[in-house]
This record gives sequence, C-alpha cells and structure tokens, in this order.
Amino acid sequence: MDLHDYLRVLRRNWALVLAVTMVGILGGGAASILVKPTYTAETQLFVAIQSSGSVTELQQGNNFSQARVQSYVKTVSTPVVLQPAIDALGLGTTSEQLSKRVSATTDLNTVLINISVADASPVQAAATAQAVANSLIKAVDSLEKPKTGGTSPVSLSIITPAQAPTSPSAPNPNLNLILGLVLGLAFGIGAALLRTALDNRIRGEADVRRATDSPVLGGIAFDPDSAKKPLLTQAHQQSPRAESFRQLRTNLQFANVTGEAKSVLITSSLPGEGKSTTATNLAIALAQAGQTVCLVDADLRRPMVGEYLGLDRSVGLTTALLGAADVDHLLQPWGEDTLYVLTSGQIPPNPSELLGSQEMKRLITRLEDVFDTVIIDAPPLLPVTDAAVLAQHVGGVVVIVGSQRIKQQDLEKSLSALNLVGAKVLGVVLNLLPMKGADAYSYTYYSYNEQPTSRTRASRDIDLAELVSSSDDAHPRRSGVESYSRHPEPRKPNVFPRQRLDL
Repeated sequence: MDLHDYLRVLRRNWALVLAVTMVGILGGGAASILVKPTYTAETQLFVAIQSSGSVTELQQGNNFSQARVQSYVKTVSTPVVLQPAIDALGLGTTSEQLSKRVSATTDLNTVLINISVADASPVQAAATAQAVANSLIKAVDSLEKPKTGGTSPVSLSIITPAQAPTSPSAPNPNLNLILGLVLGLAFGIGAALLRTALDNRIRGEADVRRATDSPVLGGIAFDPDSAKKPLLTQAHQQSPRAESFRQLRTNLQFANVTGEAKSVLITSSLPGEGKSTTATNLAIALAQAGQTVCLVDADLRRPMVGEYLGLDRSVGLTTALLGAADVDHLLQPWGEDTLYVLTSGQIPPNPSELLGSQEMKRLITRLEDVFDTVIIDAPPLLPVTDAAVLAQHVGGVVVIVGSQRIKQQDLEKSLSALNLVGAKVLGVVLNLLPMKGADAYSYTYYSYNEQPTSRTRASRDIDLAELVSSSDDAHPRRSGVESYSRHPEPRKPNVFPRQRLDL
C-alpha cells in the first residue's frame, strides 16, 4: 500500500478512527477524575566535608563528598533512615511500604541530595519528607563516624526545608488527555487498517482493480430518489445521474470501437447490484444519442424492465422463443426516441434451456441485423447459469458491480465463469457509489442549480467523452426537464427501423 491507499483507508474509516480517539480522550479524562490525588513534597540537603580549609584539602574533600553522595542516595530507602522517621511521626506503616513513596536523587557533579515523598495528604507528605531528611543526617553522621572515636568527617545540612504542596502532582489532567489522544488515535488507525485488511468487499475503483484487469467503464453514484424514479428520463438532463449514464454510453462506444459487439449483455454477480436499472437507462441513453436500440429483458427469473418502463410483459421473449408469435409483433416502442423493448413474457420453468437454445441465438442475430445496439438484461451470474449461457450468443458483456454489495472473490468468480464460456468482457461498471468520501466517483457537471464542481478521478481506462461531445450535439435533446411517466402510451411506428424482422 502506498500513501494514497493509507489516506483512502483513513477517509473510508474516519468515523471509526474518530470514535476510538474520542474513547481514548474520555479514558484519559476519566482517569484524571477517578484517580485519587497525590501530593509530593520535596527537600534538599547539602553534603560537606569538614576540613582545615586549605586548598588541597578542600579539593580532596569535594571529590570525596561527590563520590559518597551516591551512597547516601541509596541509603535513603533503607530501614536505617526510614524507621526512625516512622517512629518520629508515629506512622502506621512499615519501612518497606514507605520506601515505595520515598525517592532520592542527586544531580551530576554536585553534592546535593533531593528527597521527595508522595502522600494523599500534602501536610503529611511535607512532614514525612522533613523527617526522612533529619533521619538521613543522623544516619550518615553515625555511619561516617570513625570507630576510634571523634566526629564524622561528613556533614549534611538541610538547605531547602519541605513545604506542603498546594496542588497535586498526580493525576495530571493535561498529560492524561494528551496520552489518551495519542493512544486513541494510534488504536483507531490500527483498527481502521485491520478492518480494511479483513473487509474484502468492493467499495470503489481501487478494489475493482485488485480483482480484475477489465476496464472500468464508468461509475454511477447512489441516488436516494432512484427507488421512486429509476429512469434516466425522470431526472434532469444535467443531473449527475443523467451525466453518469451518458458517460457510460460514451465509454461503451470506445470499448466497442470496432463495432463487433452490437449486442451487449448486462449482468452482475449477485441480485441487488442495479443491473436492470443500468441496462434500461443505458438503452435510453443510446436511443437519445440517435441510435436504434432494442432492450431485451432476458432475466426470466425476476424480470424488471417491463415494470420500470410501464410495459406489458405478458408476452415477450419467451413467447418468441416458443414460437407462439414473431418477434416483429412483440417489440414495444417506448418514449420519443428509437427505443424498442422486448419484455420477458411469461416466466418459464426452464430459463437456462431457453436462453441457451438456438432459437435465442437466431433471435439475437435477427435483432443485430436491424438495430444499431441490442441491450440484454440478464440474471446474475452466481445464483444461476442463465447469464453465462446467454453470454455465448452476444458480442460483449458488461458486469455491474454494486459498491459494498459484493466481495472481491464474488467478482472474480463471475469473471471466471464468463471467461470459461469464452465471453468477451467489455468492462465493469461501478454502481451505487457514495456521492462523497474516499470511494466517490464523479465528473464535472454544469448543473442547472449549481456552479461547475471540481473533477475527481474518472475512469483511467476510457475517459474520452469530450472527444465525442459533438456527436451528442448532432442529436439535440428537448429543452427543459424530460419526464416520462412510468406508463406511457405505446406508439406504433409508421416504418419499422431500417427493415422488418421477418426477412
């Protein structure tokens, strides 16, 4: 992973990182509140050597005292010093327990000894520190006194008496909050990385590229209104949703620049990834560009095209495959462009056999001879074999990938199934993408109610929409908001496109 991948992980899991960081801060604050305050009192002693005062003796005495100071520091925590202090103050504790609250240090190349005592009471801390200092003076005097008699050559004196502290030394609220912030942020980032490593759902283009080398033909953002208004014609011409399907139309044209794939199968790995709405809107976008388009609802498990377009599906594809009627009489025109729809017809008990039959192959060939493009909505690849069987009869396949709906292994299995039957995969389309965030996939729009927005990364494989904008202008669209009802009145064409099917 490079820096961009780490930044994407943080953007994708910012809520988790923020939540764990807040927990760390709250933990630091709770520790500051719940921990009992501790007060620390300090005192300082000076170590001197008693001598006659000559320069040589003073120098020797200074070296001697510095060498002995470290020993005195270690002596502070021994019963020789602590027990007399306990007896003097009448403390109900042992020297071992008191040694855990008493510490002694010395500065390098000095003869100063610092003694500090921690206690829940500031007065008790100061009294204990003073008692330990007095006890140390007596203990050193006794230890350094010559056995032959006489006075000790070492003299300790208190230069900074212990005083009761006015504020507790622990807990330190600022330090605890900073420590909680750092630990919470570290654990939050770690949790985000762990979550990303364990989560193999496809969320954006980067995840798709790890699963396949197929080009990304486009991205369609999730629109909350799409459930009620699924059609492209029900959105404004310059809305992001409408523009994404026009971008998909253009990229599909360049993916099929040779024109060999006149029939395009639209499928997905699992149900609920938006393949039917994508197939329907792609057909509408192609028809708006001036092409003669046939949209075939070949999802004989859960047909949805007829419901989206408000067309009768009692007769349709299965009717033609069974020979009950000719396809010429089953095509239903829709809208004001050259778009014809072949609905599913009655749902058969053997969809796979019908879709893989020679009648289906001949039907697709007939439609390719008449229409510029044939868009076929097929069932998902993983639950049933219908799409894989049908993929052998079409010129190309486009796989719809629903963001956060499938895992990488699901997409890999789907593409493997297509490769196994020798299908030509034109590319994948990312659907249900978030409008904002690390996995957003947007373009520049000149919207009717906002200024042009900044452009984020579009498809790096095929992004040549601007080069063919003139071809779109050759077929001007109607002004204003185009809004077809879900149940338009079917129109009968005066002349069937190019030629009749019953050749």
